[in-house]
Amino acid sequence: MTMFLTALTGLLLTTAAPASPSQTREQDAVLAARREGRILPLAEIQRRVIPSMQGARYLGVDFDSGTAVYTLKFLRDGSLIWVMVDGRSGNIIGRSR
Repeated sequence: MTMFLTALTGLLLTTAAPASPSQTREQDAVLAARREGRILPLAEIQRRVIPSMQGARYLGVDFDSGTAVYTLKFLRDGSLIWVMVDGRSGNIIGRSR
């Protein structure tokens, strides 16, 4: 339960904070990569991954423009699970737990 509360608190803090200049640049880089066809849209990544995570609650996503990796976050039985997806191909390239 403590892990859940810690994760939830962290999630709330990150979503409530205003975007910093580096976050804005990151968002701009993601948008440009998407427009240029270098990465798949988030909706496509979610359609591929979320159904495979039965019994887990989807919490959100991070994107690393340097590696073009989406990291989808899930919560199952009080444990966080991260699923790393190649943004270019849509293939799952890693998973915690």
